[in-house]
Amino acid sequence: MFFADCRLRPLNPDDSARVLSWRNQDRVRAGMYNDHIITQDEHDRWFTAALIDPTAVYCIFEHQDRPLGFVSFTAINRTHDRCTWAFYLGEEDAPRGSGAAMELLALDHVFDAIGIGKLCCEVFVFNAGVVRLHQRFGFVEEGRFVRHYRKNGEMQDIVCLARFAEGWATDRAALMPTVFKGEAA
Repeated sequence: MFFADCRLRPLNPDDSARVLSWRNQDRVRAGMYNDHIITQDEHDRWFTAALIDPTAVYCIFEHQDRPLGFVSFTAINRTHDRCTWAFYLGEEDAPRGSGAAMELLALDHVFDAIGIGKLCCEVFVFNAGVVRLHQRFGFVEEGRFVRHYRKNGEMQDIVCLARFAEGWATDRAALMPTVFKGEAA
């Protein structure tokens, strides 16, 4: 999928070192359940499995052919028509608005290319900016896991969010001018 100079492309073997480097950044790890420094061996095992996992799709977000971020769709369940997702910008100097562009492309990908009806995610309550971004794209809070995960020695709440495919075409049309500065769909 291309929108002018932004796209999502499938993860490939050449992305391995970049993804590990991004994932081990303090600012990326801060928002993850698993926030330890990932070793090369641990990463290699995950990466090898990720490339062949039939219940997952992993993508790289690019701007002007420069890799900037990572998107994962996991626990893809055709029976229940849902999956879980996560994403992050790996490059600190990504252009302003890259997160919104990545989210719009991710929603197009999951609802159109993958064909899933419900996209779920979990966000630490302290990560309010990400919660607001998801809400801007039509995610609704479905619940909270209260004092659910120990992070930095304190129990943290998790916000459970979901977005349905229904209504995405209308929402997408309204979001396009703000995300891609007036570009046509």
